[in-house]
Amino acid sequence: MALIISFCVLGAMLYKRINLGITLNATALLLALLSLDWQIIPTIVYQTTIDLLTIAIVLATFGIMLLSQLYKETRVINSLSESASRIIKNSKIVSSVLPAVIGFLPVAGGALMSAPLVDSEADKLGLKPEKKAYVNIWFRHTIFPVYPISQVLIMTAALTGIAIPLIIVRQIPVVAVMVTVGFVISFWKVSVVKGREKGLNSKNSSNLDSNLKRFLIAFSPILATIVVVACLDAAVLGLASLGFDVFIATFIGLIVLILISKPSLHIFAKPLKSWEIYGITLAAYGAFLLKNVTIATGISETLKALVTSGSIDIILLLTVVPAVLGFVTGSPSGGVAISASILAGILAFSPKTAALLFMSAYLGYLIVPSHLCFAFTVDYFKCSFSKIYRYMIPSFLITFAVALLVYFLV
Repeated sequence: MALIISFCVLGAMLYKRINLGITLNATALLLALLSLDWQIIPTIVYQTTIDLLTIAIVLATFGIMLLSQLYKETRVINSLSESASRIIKNSKIVSSVLPAVIGFLPVAGGALMSAPLVDSEADKLGLKPEKKAYVNIWFRHTIFPVYPISQVLIMTAALTGIAIPLIIVRQIPVVAVMVTVGFVISFWKVSVVKGREKGLNSKNSSNLDSNLKRFLIAFSPILATIVVVACLDAAVLGLASLGFDVFIATFIGLIVLILISKPSLHIFAKPLKSWEIYGITLAAYGAFLLKNVTIATGISETLKALVTSGSIDIILLLTVVPAVLGFVTGSPSGGVAISASILAGILAFSPKTAALLFMSAYLGYLIVPSHLCFAFTVDYFKCSFSKIYRYMIPSFLITFAVALLVYFLV
């Protein structure tokens, strides 16, 4: 009953669009009040707060959000996307690459930033508004399952105890299928409209070197972050399990971004005044608090008994539960945090179970109408959800099937 009441409150808060950070922490505390001796609640909160992994992930989340916001405020992300569009001459590739490039910037509703660029390039292909919208949404989200500093991937690794590279390796074939399916659905039997691609290519052909240099400079903070994560994981044993690899790498990426953009104090301080950074950071803490409270309540032991008796199939818990939660919460972080909290006492996570949990929550979130990228894109291209779902649902089903196939075969 405590679980049912807590999750009903969770659903109501999400329906009212209350910040995920507040929602997760409130749900954890409500569940604790309803199911635990009140005297031990301060102990759980204290142990969560001083836990090194929790501290590292919370600080890393803050750093990633600050990096993302500074990318936008300094307009380095504009330089990154514009230079990429001038280097690549094929409108089909540009239309699919640009949303993915801007996907390096993990901000809510970030698809709105790539929408004008996709609109311009897709117009050369004569695509309908709903097809343009699909291209913008789908390709923006192909990067995150293999992006080492994705906040959702970091949270998944932290909550399951599986190293990020081990999860990413299993996601690579799934992402390859995502890209292939997206490209086929978007551009099958589509050709460039004559006369619309002249001029731009000839104008930029002589500036390839300068555009390439501009792209590399704009991409360097992200590249530095990824390289540092890889080097730290290889050189310092145990650092990844504590979460400090991403934390250190993120702040090195921040330093690189500051060096190349030289922001004024006003520009640097602007993101620090945004509630979005603190809301996402609070959500990272809430995920750990919810996990610890769920373990303390013994709910996982009840579910474990049902799994052992054969009443519930573990594959259903790894797929349906995260996907539904990702869809209902409109957040992959919410789907992962709640699912991992429930499953923590049922099974010992492995790379294959962690990867399936991630992809289930992620794909569930990807197709929900309340997903900000989805909502903003529909509004920008002035088309209906139903028309986009003609492309999104087949893409979702194929990708989900491949994620299951990878789970069973690899």
